[in-house]
Amino acid sequence: MKAQWNGQVIAESDDTVVVERNHYFPPDSVRKEYFQDSALETVCPWKGTARYYNVVVDGQTNENAAWYYPETHAAANNIRGYFAFWNGVEVSE
Repeated sequence: MKAQWNGQVIAESDDTVVVERNHYFPPDSVRKEYFQDSALETVCPWKGTARYYNVVVDGQTNENAAWYYPETHAAANNIRGYFAFWNGVEVSE
């Protein structure tokens, strides 16, 4: 699977985990040079608290386009630290 935005591959892995129709990419598959910290956090009752990143490619910023769960509730331990995408990031094979 590949995650792409603004013409750039920002994550790529053969080992994603699908949860609620989102592909979660392992941390080592994410190209961190395209990620900037965001202050946004959201809470999922069964997964835990998600932290977000802005995705920045060629000077353009896609705010809060990536998220991950640094700590998870037991039911979501399989995605702890994994990254998922939305807001125009294309995830495809």
